[in-house]
Amino acid sequence: MTTKTVEKIISPKPAHFVGDGFRVHNFIPGIPGMDMKRMDPFIMLDYNSKFHFNGTDQPRGVGVHPHRGFETVTIAYKGKVQHHDSAGGGGIIGEGDVQWMTAAKGVLHKEYHEKKWAKTGGIFQMVQLWVNLPAVYKMSCPKYQSIPNTDMTKVDLGNNGFVEIIAGIHNDQKGPAFTFSPVHVMNAKLNKHGKAEFNFPADYNTAALVIEGSITVNGSEKAPVNHLVLFKNEGETFTIEAQEDSIILIISGMPLNEPIHAHGPFVMNSRDEIMQTFEDYNLGRFGYLPD
Repeated sequence: MTTKTVEKIISPKPAHFVGDGFRVHNFIPGIPGMDMKRMDPFIMLDYNSKFHFNGTDQPRGVGVHPHRGFETVTIAYKGKVQHHDSAGGGGIIGEGDVQWMTAAKGVLHKEYHEKKWAKTGGIFQMVQLWVNLPAVYKMSCPKYQSIPNTDMTKVDLGNNGFVEIIAGIHNDQKGPAFTFSPVHVMNAKLNKHGKAEFNFPADYNTAALVIEGSITVNGSEKAPVNHLVLFKNEGETFTIEAQEDSIILIISGMPLNEPIHAHGPFVMNSRDEIMQTFEDYNLGRFGYLPD
């Protein structure tokens, strides 16, 4: 095995609001060199770093909007998110939980702060990741996976901490999420000076986002909180050492190497498919969801 070296360590861009409930730093595709093709199959990564929301009777969030052609993965670190979609999926994503929504041929959905949590407010922190679907599955039926933290596979690293697998494999153990292509998504929760080694194929697009604490990668590259480590597409193995108690989101996926035609909340393989998507949406073929 050879070392998967660091290409660059990326500072967060200034935050912006999505709706009125999500204050996010956009890493994919907003950072130069981090476009959809470079990070394929990961086509968006929005990170709501820790932010305090005051209590309110009207939950903040994003109103009804459509998606087609990909999956949304919402990982809650602090606070609670509530979701509903036109395919019947829905639920509350509590701290440590994950919602994996396959929009596929089309859904309407809305996401907002969970009502009880919104009344008191507090620190909110989350990641939303978009995972592209292979062309053959883009027009499949929508799917919804609720993944509570208790269902995630925990790989014990002894005094180093543990790795929490959402999707994919670590140390021959598999996470609970079903994926349409080889995708690895996991949280490394390391104690101070704890170490973990990761192994992914050389051509997989791979990154690590420091959610909490600070880390050293491969013994020399330092990354503070809220920074993203992008790895080169060479080598297979890298190590992370926590300089303090840390949480690191690790993503790695096999590139689909298919054409990407994106327009807002629609990601297809051609301009004609995007035009058809707009027609289907305007004709109500994504279903119905009340505001």
